[in-house]
Amino acid sequence: MIQEQDLEPKVDFIIVGAQKAGTTALFDYLGEHPQIGLSDVKEVHFFDDETQDWAAPDYGDYHARFDLADRSRRWGEATPIYLYWKNSIARIAAYNPAARLIILLRDPVERAWSHWKMEFARGAETAPFDWCIRRGRARLFESEPWGFHREFSYVERGFYGEQIAQALAHFPARQLLILRSEDLDAAPAATLQRISGFLDIDPAPPVQRRRVHEGQPMSYPSSLTTEDVAYLRGLYGEDMAQLAELTGIRFW
Repeated sequence: MIQEQDLEPKVDFIIVGAQKAGTTALFDYLGEHPQIGLSDVKEVHFFDDETQDWAAPDYGDYHARFDLADRSRRWGEATPIYLYWKNSIARIAAYNPAARLIILLRDPVERAWSHWKMEFARGAETAPFDWCIRRGRARLFESEPWGFHREFSYVERGFYGEQIAQALAHFPARQLLILRSEDLDAAPAATLQRISGFLDIDPAPPVQRRRVHEGQPMSYPSSLTTEDVAYLRGLYGEDMAQLAELTGIRFW
């Protein structure tokens, strides 16, 4: 029996990750396409909302962020924590198994450094980077859900191989488009054409190139050292091999 909610229009695509990989620029680019409609805010943060009753979620507040009655457009949003946050991808699959997911990846070492700078600049972080990526990882196991943290997940958000394997457990590969932030930065037009094809819409109109990674200019108490880079690359080695096997993408 077809339920009434199954007949409701649903969000067509979601940019699910990764944080600090250019998702804001991508969201802005997509907003210029006449066949794409976007949420009224960039990061809706619905599928990572732990206050929802996920046994019977209410999608009313989510749908209020879109004009889903306009079916001349593909509707989407961009909340990059979804790729990392526990159960978010499974929740998206339960909501719309036909959804298409766009994943934008950045070198995980650069991503971690950029993430730390953002949190330090806004005052959420006070510890130096080298401590955060080593002993500071224990803080993730002092929070709920256990092992996850919105601010201090500098290292954990970079395990892309594991995260994409999880996405593929819920969605067929044809519903995932995995891109590199450096390609969006260097050649946005080509990347946007790939997205247009993925969403089955007309080619993207010409766009004005935007900067993808803009950090707040200020004095930071840490620098990204060669020791930090080597340490993080060691942590990511096995996962990077998994990423390459799943996607063909390598960062070093």
